[in-house]
This record gives sequence, structure tokens and C-alpha cells, in this order.
Amino acid sequence: MPVKIRLQRHGKKGKPFYWIVAADARSKRDGKYLEKLGTYNPNTNPAQVDLDIDGAVTWLQNGAQPTDTAKAILSYKGAMLKNHLVGGVRKGALTEEQAEEKFQAWVDEKAGKITAKVDGLEKAKADAKAKAFEAEVKVNEERAAAAKEVEEAAIKAEADAKAAEAAANAEPVEEKGPESIDDAQNAASEEA
Repeated sequence: MPVKIRLQRHGKKGKPFYWIVAADARSKRDGKYLEKLGTYNPNTNPAQVDLDIDGAVTWLQNGAQPTDTAKAILSYKGAMLKNHLVGGVRKGALTEEQAEEKFQAWVDEKAGKITAKVDGLEKAKADAKAKAFEAEVKVNEERAAAAKEVEEAAIKAEADAKAAEAAANAEPVEEKGPESIDDAQNAASEEA
């Protein structure tokens, strides 16, 4: 019976969630399986993978063939490396302690990379949020300045309208002045 390690789709439309299973190669994609090895959630960033590494290694040692995507996930979690190291122990190339030490060193390094990626994503998210906030503050200041200009223009227009109304309502003051130069000279001589 050819066994494959593959993904079984679950979740709803547009939000996939996968089980990593060991199943008969002839069974349907979402059909019967022999053993559930873990889960894979690609909806998060970075993708969340829970995997029984020892179970996966056992199936790989027994000849199960992973599909391309399953092989990538097994490599990401270290199951393929552990399978390789177990093969080296079986051949006598290294001891079990050395194999476990190498595997733990790889796991620690991988955890550091994942933590760095998560920190980078959080920093980028915080930077984007701060940048959006600065842009919003700038837009709000521009709006406030525009509103102030409109308000000042309205006050000035109201004052101009009041002044024009006052000028229109005021009675014209007529000063009687000399009508001609001769009249002015006669008026000046009479005063003297």
C-alpha cells in the first residue's frame, strides 16, 4: 500500500486550513487517512505549523512519500533533517547524541529566524501605523487651517457688509463751500 504524506483541506471558502496526514495514495484528498501528523494554517503570517516530528520521521523511515507542499512543510519544521540524521545514525556515521545535538542546534537557529521575522513584521506594522497617524495629523492640521481661513474670511466679509450698510444708512453731510474762487475771496474779505 503506497503511503503519502499530504495535506487534507479543511476550513471555509477563502480561509483554508490543512491537516498534515499520512494516507493511502489511492484515497481521496479529503478522504480516509492513516494518521494525522499535524496542522498547517497559511492564513497567518508567518504560517502556523504544528507537526508531530517523530511521527513524520517514522512514516518517512517506513517509506511514505511526501507531496511537494508537504515536503516543504516537513523541511520547514525539520522532519526531513531529522530523517536524514536518523539515517546517518542507522549507518553508523554519527551517534544518536550527535544527531540530537545537530537537530537541536538547527531547531534553535530556525526559532531565531522565525522570531526575527515576527519582530520585523511587527516593526513594519508599527511603522506603517505611525506613518498613517502622521499623515492623518497633517491632514487634520490642513483642514483646521482651511477652516480658520474660511472663518476669518466670513468675519471679514461680515465686517465689510456692516461697514457698507453703515455707510449706506448714514446721511450725506454737505459742506457748503464757496462755489467759485471769487465767492471765496469775497467771503474772506468780509471776515476781515
